[in-house]
Amino acid sequence: MNINKRFGLNKTIVLLFFIYFMQGVIHNLGHPVTPKLVEDFGISDYYFGLYFASMSLGLLLGSPLWGYLGDHKDKRLFIGVGLVLYSFGQYMFAYIGNENWMILFRFLSGFFVSASITLLMSHLLEHTKLAQRKVILGWYQAMFLIGTSLGYYLGGVLPTLSLYQMYFLADDLRGVFFIQAFLNLFHALFIVVFIGKTKRVSKQNVRSNPLTAILQITRLDSNLLLFLISLTLISLGSINVSKFIEVYMNQKGLLASDIGQFVGITGIVSLITMIVLVPFVARAKRDFTLMVIIQSLSAVIILLVFHGEDLMMMLYSIFLVYVVLKTLYTPLEQHFISSFAKEGEYGLIMGVRQSFYSIGMVVGPLIGGFLLERNATLVFDFSALMFILGCLMLLVIGRNIKQKTMDTE
Repeated sequence: MNINKRFGLNKTIVLLFFIYFMQGVIHNLGHPVTPKLVEDFGISDYYFGLYFASMSLGLLLGSPLWGYLGDHKDKRLFIGVGLVLYSFGQYMFAYIGNENWMILFRFLSGFFVSASITLLMSHLLEHTKLAQRKVILGWYQAMFLIGTSLGYYLGGVLPTLSLYQMYFLADDLRGVFFIQAFLNLFHALFIVVFIGKTKRVSKQNVRSNPLTAILQITRLDSNLLLFLISLTLISLGSINVSKFIEVYMNQKGLLASDIGQFVGITGIVSLITMIVLVPFVARAKRDFTLMVIIQSLSAVIILLVFHGEDLMMMLYSIFLVYVVLKTLYTPLEQHFISSFAKEGEYGLIMGVRQSFYSIGMVVGPLIGGFLLERNATLVFDFSALMFILGCLMLLVIGRNIKQKTMDTE
């Protein structure tokens, strides 16, 4: 059987897989060295949370705006401009040398990178049939996760390479951000040249003020709105796990290369999950049951890992189960949200989704940074609590949908 026909692949989707993989690599080069960079500047660990929160605030504010604009204009323009200005923000974050100005440039990085995150996703949805969307979204996210893992690994080992040390001092981690910004400019050019002209809705549907369209959030289906709130709670937990695990490992004396290698392993696990389990889960048609199980198990795993005696053993065993669960969850939630989008409005609905996700990204690190200064394990206890609360909301939504189905029969 032709794999393209079976899984709904076409040249556009394959190209988007490659683009999102490269975005994962390039945009994550700086992450494994950021805790050490902040430490070398003599900046408090609390600022690490502020930097991530400010970038997330940019994502929150930018996503629906870029999504709306991309629905009504050629997406290439906004993706290209957003990526170029993201490069500027990342470069200035590393080289400005002032902890407070670093907050501003981190915000600008988030605001402008939200253009590519939102519009690449909406472009994918426009070229994906609903019946195959869960599998395609699973592969799409897996490509990004694999790229992320490779980016973490490369970012961790770059300062140790002799070629790096020819142009930068071995202990000058700012060079990693310079390389990231430089590569990202070529990434932007590649997208503008190769992605092709994108769809847009008819002119009669265009509103003069993008903010008017964004206010349609208040008119969302009640179950979708509850689901987005659940997504916010779950993102509060998952973001704190993914971001503060780096700080936690750094505090335990592990090197940036150790962090990069561990994240590399998680990428391999995500790839295997994508190939073996995501298609099976997509056929199961028990989305809400699976999502409830996933979040329940995630809470238990996080409590076990960060209250265990041997951190490395727990990370390379039980924590990898959490990675599997997270890989399975993302296409399920994105498929559910995208089913509420009308033709020509994928950008706006995925922008709204990114905004709700980004609320967790803003609030989570602020709470996480506060908890980190008191006891690092409290960060992960809080994450487990968020998974449980998000799970409870999923149960409510599932009940509402079941009741609605019964009422219509």
